Amino acid sequence: MSTNVDSGPGNNLIRDYGKGIVLQNENIASVLEKHIGNSGELAFILEHIGYLPSTFDVDSILPLLHNKSDSVRFQTVRIIGKSKSEKYLELLYKIAIEDDSSMVKREAVSSIGRMRTKSAIPLLKLLLGDKDPKIVCQAIRGLLVFKGDDEIDNLLKLLANHENEMISSVIRKEYFTTKTQERSICPHTETYPFLRNVIVNGDVLEVLKLVPNESFHLTFTSPPYYNARDYSIYPSYEAYLNFLDEVFKEVYRTTKEGRFLIVNTSPVIIPRISRSHASKRYPIPFDLHHYLVKMGWEFIDDIVWEKPEYSVKNRIGGFAQHRKPLAYKPNAVTEYLMVYRKKTDKLIDWNIHQYGSDVVEESRVPDGYETTNIWKICPKSDKVHSAIFPVELCRRVIEYYSFKGDLIFDPFAGSGTLGRTAKSMGRLFFLTEKEHKYVEYMKTFLSKTYLSEKIPTRFMTTEQFRNTI
Repeated sequence: MSTNVDSGPGNNLIRDYGKGIVLQNENIASVLEKHIGNSGELAFILEHIGYLPSTFDVDSILPLLHNKSDSVRFQTVRIIGKSKSEKYLELLYKIAIEDDSSMVKREAVSSIGRMRTKSAIPLLKLLLGDKDPKIVCQAIRGLLVFKGDDEIDNLLKLLANHENEMISSVIRKEYFTTKTQERSICPHTETYPFLRNVIVNGDVLEVLKLVPNESFHLTFTSPPYYNARDYSIYPSYEAYLNFLDEVFKEVYRTTKEGRFLIVNTSPVIIPRISRSHASKRYPIPFDLHHYLVKMGWEFIDDIVWEKPEYSVKNRIGGFAQHRKPLAYKPNAVTEYLMVYRKKTDKLIDWNIHQYGSDVVEESRVPDGYETTNIWKICPKSDKVHSAIFPVELCRRVIEYYSFKGDLIFDPFAGSGTLGRTAKSMGRLFFLTEKEHKYVEYMKTFLSKTYLSEKIPTRFMTTEQFRNTI
């Protein structure tokens, strides 16, 4: 949009230079007055005001604090804060405790904090007792400007045990962060040579204990089903979850700071042994989530993998015949891809900036990417492995959550689809698989070495892997 507001002769007060409207002189009040009856236009003009001249009369816009539009009041408060004038501190405090809009109140607190003046400290202290945790967080943010002042530090530390999780986490991050593990000696974008394009035929826990801290950039896996297949027999559901807990704790240790774990699971049904017994359905993704968050993974997203109905087991057949209430059992056409990130104080941008611009550009996701969390992908059938990853599922995960040259890990590799896909997409892979027959199956396609391949695939036993380190 290229808009000139009141751009007639002699009144060229605000002009759009392509990046937003900027203030031309101190007579902005007259422009606002002409649009006083249109809240949308008022909010637009206020939002795009950039630099405030020293001659700008902030008092001229104070009547807008009584406008019925939350957006107008919000933008007015923002401009008052930009003035950095301490004479408005009491006014901003009054807005912070009296305005009807939480959005406006938060901006008032933020404006107080942005003034970075010691005169604001008493007001910010009072706002620490507000009932709205977002108001409290804004007050904390304003007080952290003075971090190092013993009185302020001691006051904020008391909030480490605040009943609100958001508030307590902010304080713990600022004052009580401790290193829980030794850092990797490898640069963030790199990994160890002995892990590159390696498949280990062995118990995942034994193998992972040999892997150094912060080795993997991305883990994508589908854990074995709980007693729903011949290859996964556990004495109890609790034992099954405890096993996964041990595995993903090791995955956490071996994952690079701030990088991702994606777990593909779904509820499973243990069939009844006779008509006089009931089958049982276990909500694996929902029960596993608690374990993952407790060990430090931060939940990011839930992606639903939707399959065609013809490809899944028919559970609705009996109900379709009699239609009796209580007996409804829908066909399960979905699985979950639960997305987690290793806890870190650093933002995603920090991770991205570790890579050179050439790698970032080469790894850019092309057009045609999925825009929703519903991924419609046909399952893959296989005569050797009963639950094989579709290549398309692997491709999306690798493309959306890694850079070229990254090391991708699958602790339950199965037929090795993730490794094959990673290799084709310019990534490295490290796979573990306990079943010898699946490793032999992987050799039929992953052992092929091409002339352009810099790092050939290596197959090892646990002992052979140990000897390479």
